[in-house]
Amino acid sequence: MAALSKSIPHNCYEIGHTWHPSCGVSFVQITRGALEESLKIYAPLYLIAAILRKRKLDYYLHKLLPEILQSASFLTANGALFMAFFCILRKILGKFYSWSPGFGAALPASYVAILIERKSRRGLLTIYMANLATETLFRMGVARGTITTLRNGEVLLFCITAAMYMFFFRCKDGLKGFTFSALRFIVGKEEIPTHSYSPEAAYAKVEQKTEKHEEKPRGTNIIALVRKLVDSVCKHGPRHRCCKHYEDNCISYCIKGFIRMFSVGYLIQCCLRIPSAFRHLFTQPSRLLSLFYNKENFQLGAFLGSFVSIYKGTSCFLRWVRNLDDELHAIIAGFLAGISMMFYKSTTISMYLASKLVETMYFKGIEAGKVPYFPHADTIIYSISTAICFQAAVMEVQTLRPSYWKFLLRLTKGRFAVMNRKVLDVFGTGASKHFRDFIPKLDPRYTTVTPELPIEFS
Repeated sequence: MAALSKSIPHNCYEIGHTWHPSCGVSFVQITRGALEESLKIYAPLYLIAAILRKRKLDYYLHKLLPEILQSASFLTANGALFMAFFCILRKILGKFYSWSPGFGAALPASYVAILIERKSRRGLLTIYMANLATETLFRMGVARGTITTLRNGEVLLFCITAAMYMFFFRCKDGLKGFTFSALRFIVGKEEIPTHSYSPEAAYAKVEQKTEKHEEKPRGTNIIALVRKLVDSVCKHGPRHRCCKHYEDNCISYCIKGFIRMFSVGYLIQCCLRIPSAFRHLFTQPSRLLSLFYNKENFQLGAFLGSFVSIYKGTSCFLRWVRNLDDELHAIIAGFLAGISMMFYKSTTISMYLASKLVETMYFKGIEAGKVPYFPHADTIIYSISTAICFQAAVMEVQTLRPSYWKFLLRLTKGRFAVMNRKVLDVFGTGASKHFRDFIPKLDPRYTTVTPELPIEFS
């Protein structure tokens, strides 16, 4: 409480918009820069999304531009209104408290901003910011010594989350929409307990495929020999009667799952590295080789491939041991499959999936009538989460996710980094930890406290 009541008499020019003494001019500059960056972000994003979704001409003529402008306005408002409330709050309170330059200014700004955004996007934004805020609070706790880090904690969290996700995936109507489709793509429809086709029909399909292959004479080249070898491995071998992978035995079923998802993970990581690789195409041509032979490519591939193979292998093993196919198997298989994150440790992935799991369970509770529904909950959670992240960005940047800090710098044209954080060190959060050499050049005519002279470097 002592830290919350502590205050400093500096005005908003001395702390916030150190590049210009006028609040109005600073607000306009932040707005202009944020709008420019917002359009750069959303214009290609919405255009690519429209192409991938195969939108009709009518969408491009009447809906694309309004949606881009609406989302750009939301993001612009989030940055610009923060600057506005930063100054307004200082004029109302007459001084700065530890919570006012970050959380206090960002809370109303983010609340107004999210109301501008389309309702269909508010849920996704809320989940993202809630995940980011949770991670930030965790880092704050670690920095203060109130939370002790657990070795491989992100892996353990992912194991628990994966266990619950796979259990809901196996249950009837457990998951819906994109989450269900994504898991079906990853682990395959064979792990869904109910199918539209019967075992007899599946065997018939296998026999038909076999007959078709036998009708066509195969050559004696290497590809034909490899295909023949794979077919012989898949057809012969143990397979439990409860297993629904009718075309493969249990061993080849797991191996195929690993190879498939390893390839997917490898290609995803390659695609993510394409922009940075081609940026140095002419200056450093050798960097193109890192596009294919990068450690992260194989790590993501190993993560996805081993997740699928462990899950499928454990499921098959439990079917053999218990002689039945049970949804509860998914809990054990999912938990063990989560160990695959050792190949690709990511706190961001673990916490995001955990946040989505909480959201899924909350809505299931509402459907069952066991949890009350809170109207506008997404708006409130987004506002609080964003305010927490802005508090960290102002008072303790070291606890904020680096990617989000870079995003804030881009949105404000680097102005977020020129706050007078040395003055904020009095609150004990280490605000200037990453800004030791920066002292703003302030005009004494507009200051309430004699400014510290900037350091001159020769």
